[in-house]
Amino acid sequence: MAQDPFDPAAFRALGHRLIDLMADHLAATGERRGATLDLPDPRAMLDAVAPLDGRGGLDIADLARRILANSNRLHDPRYVGHQVAVPRPELALLEGLNALLNNGMAVYEMGPIQTAMELRALQWMAQKLGMPASADGVMTSGGSLGNLTALLAARQRKVDAWNLGGDRFCVLASSQAHYCIDRATRILGWGEGGVVSVPVDDAFCMRADLLPAAIHKAKASGRIPIAVVASACSTATGSFDPIDAISDVCQREDLWLHVDGAHGAAYALSPAMRPRLLGIERADSVVFDAHKMLQTPALVTGVLFRDKKDCAGNFTQQASYLFSKKAEDEWHNRGHRTIECTKRAMGALLYAAVATLGEARLCADLERGLALARSLADKVKSDPELELAIAPQCNIVCFRSRPRGVDSADLDAHNRRVRQALLDDGSFYVVQTTLPQGVFLRTTLMNPRTEERDLDAMLDAVRCAARS
Repeated sequence: MAQDPFDPAAFRALGHRLIDLMADHLAATGERRGATLDLPDPRAMLDAVAPLDGRGGLDIADLARRILANSNRLHDPRYVGHQVAVPRPELALLEGLNALLNNGMAVYEMGPIQTAMELRALQWMAQKLGMPASADGVMTSGGSLGNLTALLAARQRKVDAWNLGGDRFCVLASSQAHYCIDRATRILGWGEGGVVSVPVDDAFCMRADLLPAAIHKAKASGRIPIAVVASACSTATGSFDPIDAISDVCQREDLWLHVDGAHGAAYALSPAMRPRLLGIERADSVVFDAHKMLQTPALVTGVLFRDKKDCAGNFTQQASYLFSKKAEDEWHNRGHRTIECTKRAMGALLYAAVATLGEARLCADLERGLALARSLADKVKSDPELELAIAPQCNIVCFRSRPRGVDSADLDAHNRRVRQALLDDGSFYVVQTTLPQGVFLRTTLMNPRTEERDLDAMLDAVRCAARS
């Protein structure tokens, strides 16, 4: 008799092996052993992964060891790079359960409890943002897809472009808006002028007082403005646009207000940071990522709509094998509200994060990251050979090396070399961004394990790299 591919005893034994490997990984990263990332040349990495010959027989635990050895180590306290959550181990295990069950989310009958958990998680998000109880939403695989979904709804409210088309529309956003906003408008067919830029102030926040002039300019060029996108916060510098003032303009001009809160909407949990989000409750739509600041595995994005009709009316296909009624009559079938059909059961992860950790713990971790960011900024300001871009508004800090003897024209190349030296050494993982002043090192402090000593050691590593 052929071996049962779902043999519970074999699965249990394999599970213990894999859990041991992952636990060892957590132990090593917690003790700061090894590099945060051992980054080979892309071709060398491809050559190191054998081509698939179709014969099979590879031991899954051996494969897991290779993946662990050649992956970015987000759980290491010295990882201060991209805005990616450091997932809680228990939530990672729940993600494994989701994968085993493989319950899709297009229709309720394929994922009953997963649907209920997604709806409860969305209700919680909307409540934290101060949106009305009648708000609705859907979860998508990431903020880029979430922003596209929101802008589709904005367009649909303005005109039935879903059926009639239209390519002269545009949205207004600051120069610091995430690139996915421009990508979304191009996908919508609006071309190069689909995003009209609004100037920012010295802290890279949108100038709401200049928004009316930008709207007038867009109309004068033949465009039809339908929405304003406010960043809360921007990816490069963590800057928050003045949502309340922007909302006033949108109300006067009859424009949809969308808030890209992928990174910063989580600060709604923090009384200290909530003023940064003033006005978000007035938004027509908000994107809120749980896989950035709420320690859930990627991807878990909520797209929230102030008016549930905008959520339900976004997509209108007929699919008799899935749906029997219109979207507004089938609130429980999530496939009406998103581009995705076989959707991951992502809502269960956010539901579990809040239900098990609690808001107080999540808030404490958010505010701890903010305190570390402010501390890092103070350390940078006290060093004459380092330069702070702006005072941090959240857990993102941008700074650069500016030692004596380095000409201003060479600063960008110098800081690129500094970052590359850190990558080659592997002790710290930082990224970079380009601001009007030039190239800056960029850190995002969101690992609950990161301590003051890690910040000091990182700055020492930057100084050492700058000298060499």
